[in-house]
Amino acid sequence: MSRVIVVGAGPTGLMLACELRVAGVETVLLERLPEPTGQSRALALHARSAEVLDQRGLLGPFLADGVTWPRVHYAGLLLDMDVVDGRHRYSLHIHQSRVERLLEEAALKLGADIRRGHAVTGLTQDDDGVTALVSGPDGDYRLPGAFLAGCDGGGSAIRKLAGIGFPGTDSALWGIVGDVEEFDDEINLREPIVSERGMLGVSPLGDGLFRVMCVEHGVTPGEQPVTVAELRAAVERVTGRAPAFGEPRWLSRFGDATRQAERYRAGRVFLAGDAAHIHFPLGAQGMNLGLQDAVNLGWKLAAAVAGWAPPGLLDSYHDERHPVGHQVCESARAQIALTFPADRVSPLRALMGDLLGFADVRRFLAGLVSGVDIRYSPGTTGSLTGARIPDVPLSTAEGESSTLRTLHQARGVLLDLSGGAGPASAAPWAGRVDVVTAAPAAELPYAALLIRPDGHVAWTDRDGTELVPALRRWFGEPAGVAV
Repeated sequence: MSRVIVVGAGPTGLMLACELRVAGVETVLLERLPEPTGQSRALALHARSAEVLDQRGLLGPFLADGVTWPRVHYAGLLLDMDVVDGRHRYSLHIHQSRVERLLEEAALKLGADIRRGHAVTGLTQDDDGVTALVSGPDGDYRLPGAFLAGCDGGGSAIRKLAGIGFPGTDSALWGIVGDVEEFDDEINLREPIVSERGMLGVSPLGDGLFRVMCVEHGVTPGEQPVTVAELRAAVERVTGRAPAFGEPRWLSRFGDATRQAERYRAGRVFLAGDAAHIHFPLGAQGMNLGLQDAVNLGWKLAAAVAGWAPPGLLDSYHDERHPVGHQVCESARAQIALTFPADRVSPLRALMGDLLGFADVRRFLAGLVSGVDIRYSPGTTGSLTGARIPDVPLSTAEGESSTLRTLHQARGVLLDLSGGAGPASAAPWAGRVDVVTAAPAAELPYAALLIRPDGHVAWTDRDGTELVPALRRWFGEPAGVAV
């Protein structure tokens, strides 16, 4: 069985479907809801997510549908993105619903089978595959696959069916989020208001809609649905003002519960996105974290389906992404501590403001929020190994290109910048690793680099090791060839 089943048609599941289809894997995506909700809980893509979309040739429609902003924020403290490396030094303001729409269009174009109104109610697995029990509009059925990925949100049915624990902390801080018609006030729509009672953020969504997120300290909500009167009262308590706004399109409660799956893999079942980690919603980090989970997992599942995955490749998904998820969860908790209650943390915020005067501090925090500094292994001093390949232009025999453009086909890339012996060494891995010979680039002072399909550098000629062991480690043994 060569099929991969993806459960959940949010940004993570749709991105994973795209990754699998680019690699030629039969993909069925199951979504329990019959139609998209249209709700935009996250509002931005960060630089790292822009990079991973760019490396598949998907970024253009997102840029056309969003607005770039050269800043990110950490606990409401603004950070200029010009301190980080790369071409995508911005946050892209785009509604989650539009992200989902564009990713769904891409997945369908690539040939994914997307089934809405199909809920997974059970699963079994053995050494040969996994079978999902699905309840669909026309009745129940069994869907077999080689692997299954649960991308079905914080309440993940897949996580529960796989018996994966979800430890963490319960909510002690609550808020209301939603989209309302019009918002008549002089509130700065780029910076949140932080007071001794809580925080208010208001963002224009276009077409007369505004995103309102109001968080109160020391308030325990009831179990009843949120009303517009409750939102108005919360905004007035936090800001001391009573701004006028229209009817809500939707309203919801949220809290600062922080949880992370004990493991991201249980046999042939994997978790990604909110199914693997939840945290206080600050700066759209959850959506971006999930997209990057998908890009890490997709090529590894494709390798396993194709039969060439080396030992440990599937386990490396947990090994690499679990620490990143933990870091983001802890960062969200740290931002809460810097924000609430404002009357107690104001000296700490003032100190943070002073620290932001140092370029290294700004660079560290901007890299943390945007994800551009994620590195999966330390490599050697001065080496790029483990880091993402920088996005730099390349001159090849076929014309002008770039490092990210070489990754459009979701295969590994051996980038030869010296015309050396690297291409001959990689020949037995043809079909898994593309050899790209390019003129030396000042931004890449290397003779050769091996790049994984997810854009992370697997080897450089400066590592003091041979190329062939790196090829074997990440791309398996070449079929029928002695190396």
